[in-house]
Amino acid sequence: MNLVGLVSVSGRPGLYKMLTQNKTGYILETLDEQKNKLVINLSTSKLASLDDITVYGNDEDLKLKDVFTAIKNYEGIIPEAKADGAILKTFFAEVAPNYDEDKVYGSDMKKIINWFNIIKTLPLFTEEAALPATDAVEEATDKKEVKDVKLEKPKVVKPKNNVASAKSKPAGAIKKTSGKNP
Repeated sequence: MNLVGLVSVSGRPGLYKMLTQNKTGYILETLDEQKNKLVINLSTSKLASLDDITVYGNDEDLKLKDVFTAIKNYEGIIPEAKADGAILKTFFAEVAPNYDEDKVYGSDMKKIINWFNIIKTLPLFTEEAALPATDAVEEATDKKEVKDVKLEKPKVVKPKNNVASAKSKPAGAIKKTSGKNP
């Protein structure tokens, strides 16, 4: 599951795909059929990348990606986001048994189910996440031998006498002497 580039915007429903960045914020596109584009100013809105979101857990926090995978593999009926809080809690107890019941509210569960319903039909949901840049470099070094290349600094040639520099000065900058030797 590839959640890179998908964000949630504070104060706005739904999920967005991050297209590009401008001076004041980001240009986002909705994930629905309309594909509306909007500019989000970072000084007034907060963005949360789905790849970075975690759910409070008893021992350690659960990544949202892992929760989505557990919901995807769930064999029972997934409740609607507008279902009763008790139904959502029993569902989350089955899907993510290590979630912290005191810190994860019913509104959080509803939001996660809404997000799951939005992205389950997208191609990003079934594709694998791209390797981080460091892993890709390590794999490349394992497959090929990297040669050390030494770069030399370019040599700067300085003039040997000051005559050339005196000739290149403008006429008013050179002091003229009379024919007498001092």
